[in-house]
Amino acid sequence: MLVLSRKNDEAVVIGGSVGFDRTIKVTVLGIKNGHVRLGFEADVDVPVHRLEVWERIRDETRLADSQY
Repeated sequence: MLVLSRKNDEAVVIGGSVGFDRTIKVTVLGIKNGHVRLGFEADVDVPVHRLEVWERIRDETRLADSQY
């Protein structure tokens, strides 16, 4: 796991270099009372989900695939 420190309005870009056509930009929008607000910018065909939503989608996909 890569751990980075970012201040308010600072961002991290994932991808977009040689061999990576798509990019995802994550920006710290605010920090308040121990909560961090993040903004995500990605190509429209790149899904962005909270982890618990992604896990549910993954599990449903695995279940559907195992029924074939």
